[in-house]
Amino acid sequence: MEEYEDIINLPHHVSKRHPQMTMWNRAAQFAPFAALVGYDETIKESARKNEARYEEEHETFED
Repeated sequence: MEEYEDIINLPHHVSKRHPQMTMWNRAAQFAPFAALVGYDETIKESARKNEARYEEEHETFED
């Protein structure tokens, strides 16, 4: 810590020129990006098909 003692207790800088970024926008900078285009849609479609199949299989046992 010795090498930072000259700056460690300084007040946080607030720009007079640029407005402070919202927490939402700041978080978006660090959010993961969609590296695989269409992956989300593929997963959702697979889940939909599996749920439909599960419901069909369990529907026959209830009757």
